[in-house]
Amino acid sequence: MSQFIEQSDGSEARVAPPAAAPAKVYGVAAEFENPQELLAAIRGAQKRGYHKLDAYTPFAAHGIDMALEPKRSRLGFIVFGAGMLGTATALLLQWWTGAVDYPLVIAGKPLFALEFSIPITFELTVLFAAFGAVFGMFALNGLPRLYHPIVQHSRFGRVTDDVFLLAIEADSEEFDPEEAAGTLRALGGTHVEVIAE
Repeated sequence: MSQFIEQSDGSEARVAPPAAAPAKVYGVAAEFENPQELLAAIRGAQKRGYHKLDAYTPFAAHGIDMALEPKRSRLGFIVFGAGMLGTATALLLQWWTGAVDYPLVIAGKPLFALEFSIPITFELTVLFAAFGAVFGMFALNGLPRLYHPIVQHSRFGRVTDDVFLLAIEADSEEFDPEEAAGTLRALGGTHVEVIAE
């Protein structure tokens, strides 16, 4: 749709529509024939300085997960912290209700005793740790995610059947898609495509 502006002399001039911003590059992906070629390509890409890699396979292929050099998960720290929060919450709640808010002396028992608090403390520790595990996993994995850029690859639909894909993800502003595509071709990749965000 053309737009016009009125100039100072009364005539109208056509305004060019704004140029679309270039799409941000997610990475470059290529297809490989079998798990052995994919594994060799992963190692070759790492030797060439690419470390933000992801592989998509129709079945679990031995050695690929370790070749991708996964980082140690922070989920354990989240679960431990949530469990300790559950322990503290349980003990504080039982102490507050039994010794401060509504103190009752029953058969000479103390208002708060650690021995009698163990069942509730255990239950809240497990409950908070379970919530920490579930919600921590969702947060660390960026879920729920209804879309992933890799699905733009023309052969991605065959990953569940017989296609092995390797993606080199853009890890900085200096990422050169053409250089990454050349690397994947040199490593034996076919159907090499640049993937936009």
